[in-house]
Order: sequence, then C-alpha cells, then structure tokens
Amino acid sequence: MARTRAFAPASIGNVSLGFDLLGAALSPVDGEQMGDWVEVKNAESFALSVDGRFASRLPSGASNNIVTRCYDFFQQALASHNKPLLKVAMHLHKALPIGSGLGSSASSIVAAFYALNEHAGKPFDEDTLLVMMGELEGQISGSIHYDNVAPSYVGGMTLMTGQDNPVCSKLPVFDDWYWVVCYSGLSVSTAAARDILPRQYELGTTLTFGRQIGVFVHALHSGEKALAASVMQDVIAEKHRKTLLPKFDEAREYCMAQNGIAFGISGSGPTVFAVANNLDDAKRMQTWLNIHYIQNDDGFSHICHIDTIGARHISA
Repeated sequence: MARTRAFAPASIGNVSLGFDLLGAALSPVDGEQMGDWVEVKNAESFALSVDGRFASRLPSGASNNIVTRCYDFFQQALASHNKPLLKVAMHLHKALPIGSGLGSSASSIVAAFYALNEHAGKPFDEDTLLVMMGELEGQISGSIHYDNVAPSYVGGMTLMTGQDNPVCSKLPVFDDWYWVVCYSGLSVSTAAARDILPRQYELGTTLTFGRQIGVFVHALHSGEKALAASVMQDVIAEKHRKTLLPKFDEAREYCMAQNGIAFGISGSGPTVFAVANNLDDAKRMQTWLNIHYIQNDDGFSHICHIDTIGARHISA
C-alpha cells in the first residue's frame, strides 16, 4: 500500500478502582471520533507533519515528537527481526489535548504503531506491538503501564495481566451504560500525578483495592450491574490527585445526585468521568459539567459508550 491511515480512540485509565490495571476505550454516542489518527505513506526519506486542534501544544521539532520515536523504535524492531526497513513519511492529526487524562500520548502511539505495522504487512503480532507501545508510553509517563495503550489498541475494557503474552485480557462491558467524560481544559502531567502519590499504603487499603477489582471483574462476567457499580471507588489515587482538579468534589456531588452509578478521575486527570444508566441522566450531568467544571476554551465533554473496536483503519 502507498498510504495507510489508522485511528486510535481516547481512553479512561484506571477506571477508578483499577489503578494501572484497568482501562477502557471511548466512543462518543453522537458518532464523533475522539482520538488521534496517524498516516504512513511511501517516501524517499522520513518526515513528520502534524495538524489538528491540539497540534500547537506538541513539543517543537519532529525529533521531539512521540510519533518520530515510534518510527525509530519500529525500524529498530524490523532490523532486529531481519525484516526490510520502511521508507515512509508520517502525519499526525492531534485531536486530543496533552495532559488531559484521556490517553492522549497513548492514542498517538497506538495509531502510529498500528499504521506502521499495517503498512509493513503486519510483521508483529498484537502482544509484541503492545509491548512496544508500553515502552514508548513509559518514556513519557516515567513508568511502563498499559491502561491506556491496551484499550486504545484492542478496544473495550482491558485488564492488564502483568505478562508480556498476553499483555491484557478484554472484559465484558455493559452496553447500556453511558460514560460522560469532561475535560476541564487544564493540563496535568502524568509523571507529576504519580509523584503526588504515597510510596506505601496501609494493609487495609491494599486489601480493599484487591477485593474491589476481584468483585468488579466477577460482576462484569456475571452481568451484575449493581455489584459492579458498588465497587467503583478509587482507594489508591483519588484523594491525592483531586487536589489538582478544581471543582472535583462539587462535580462528583452533582453527578451522583443525578442517579450517577459512579464518578471518578480519568487516568491522572483533569478529565473526570461519570457513569449513568440512561441518556437523560447523562445529558443533565454533561450540561452541568460544561457550565461548572470546564475552566477554559480548551475544555470539552462527550457522552460515550465503551469503544469495543480499538485501533482501526480509516479512509485516507
């Protein structure tokens, strides 16, 4: 193929109760795409171009862009497996804000690797690509974790295994849950949001964390919605990270008063998410968040379902 274009959706890391272990890909119910796309096309020499709403927020210079790092990493992997190198140029459409808690860097990384692998004739399998994606994501956040790259790549809600093969396991989801996500317009560094966390936790907290994720996974597999919702509280990061998010407590109080199933921080924030059983409740939550939680013109909100597809080809 002369040209390959791939889209990777935004994602919620942690999903409140699953710090570094759970992630969920997002698809707005209105049909709008929420994520980045990357195009790979045949060329004599490598070059990177960028556009999109948040392209101006990226580091200047192609060498500082994560997509260039993906290209370099992929070429090294091809060489180490005695595969022919690619002669391509790349383009990044940056639609997700940096430091938003929506898996912005993961979306770019996933779209880049997916497009490169497809363009090269799929030399690497899913888990090999995921390990590559995790390595690149770790360069940005300071530690390797898959709770954004995995759902963005394979779709759905993913549970990280802690292994290289398989890297993650897809979990069942409730198709009739509505996920309201609201980005305030502020930026929170993933590395800084990790630094704010304690280095040690009390035994009772770790036991609660383990119980919650075990019950949640069981409830998804058994279709017990109320049980799943009952354990969607963050005992690891929220009380520390919410200090970085203006109006977080007010937003939670309102959304839960509107029949909210759950409310939490998406990844490191500042994006928050609320879960509703029906569209009317979700719309009320979205309206309030638009007025009270968004801090500037960069902010936005969407009502979503879980994106079960993940990364995909899109027409060039």
